[in-house]
Amino acid sequence: MEKNQDCMYCMEDEKRDNLMIEIGKLGVSTVFLFKEQTYRGRCNVVYKGHVKELFHLSEQESAAFIHDVNRVAEALDKIFEPNKINYGAYGDTLHHLHMHIVPKYEGKENWGSTFEMNLGKTYLTDDEYNEMIEKIKTQLQIN
Repeated sequence: MEKNQDCMYCMEDEKRDNLMIEIGKLGVSTVFLFKEQTYRGRCNVVYKGHVKELFHLSEQESAAFIHDVNRVAEALDKIFEPNKINYGAYGDTLHHLHMHIVPKYEGKENWGSTFEMNLGKTYLTDDEYNEMIEKIKTQLQIN
């Protein structure tokens, strides 16, 4: 698939790496852990190719992407036991198909409302990120 030179996901650039940490490859996507962890366990599932919209995928590709999203959501649910998981596929300013998987907790930030993209409130130590990533990798059964 062709890469878009202006896309942080395609170019795997510093902007992407400042926002999130790669956890691993799934069937047709890559899963990342957001560095900003106000929503404990928040991840991003990014489609492997530069596609703008979900409907640009074939039926098989779409099903495979949603399967990856479901795998990540189920893993986060088992690990972090949120009250609800929110999903977001916006891309207004970054036209690359990706899905935010956002665990939400009753009584915590934005409960009962839409999650905010980058609150800038909660960052972890390297050890805490590594521990979280290992739990997610184990649950997803990826290396």
